[in-house]
Amino acid sequence: MELYNGRPQNTEGRLPREIRTYDFLDSLGIAYKRTDHERADNMEACNEIDAVLGVIICKNLFLCNRQKTSFYLLMMPGDKKFKTKELSSQINSARLSFANPEDMLKYLDIEPGAVSIMGLMNDKEHAVKLLIDEDVLKDENLGCHPCVCTSSLKLKTADVIEKFLPATGHDYQTVHLVGAD
Repeated sequence: MELYNGRPQNTEGRLPREIRTYDFLDSLGIAYKRTDHERADNMEACNEIDAVLGVIICKNLFLCNRQKTSFYLLMMPGDKKFKTKELSSQINSARLSFANPEDMLKYLDIEPGAVSIMGLMNDKEHAVKLLIDEDVLKDENLGCHPCVCTSSLKLKTADVIEKFLPATGHDYQTVHLVGAD
């Protein structure tokens, strides 16, 4: 794996959703580093990607309430454990569960394994509420996928909060997750 500045020069064989991500970031003047890789199906592979980027890629969970009337994208450190009860009480939404792949595609234009804050650029109806664990906001940089699971990006956290989110029309709620057993 190599670390590159910005978008790939050759876009042949890349999905349109990935190219739209680079187009959007470039239009906002957001600098980013990128690495291309195989689909990361285990922690060892994820750790290798993190090492190349020099950042821990966020764990991104696409959640919904039982009625499927509220959808949430949760960004949290990859090394924290997710506890539904811990989050439910903070956002006043009982019975949270993982949203299905069809809703992920419908709202974020993302498939399982590639969930990312970048998908919010595709949520034109603002159906998804962004939740960010406070520890993610403490880091200077964050890592995420460009709407595909075969590339990863390193961006300045401030650029994501101050440029990317306003451009998508999304706000966020800070949550506190302990994540301990």
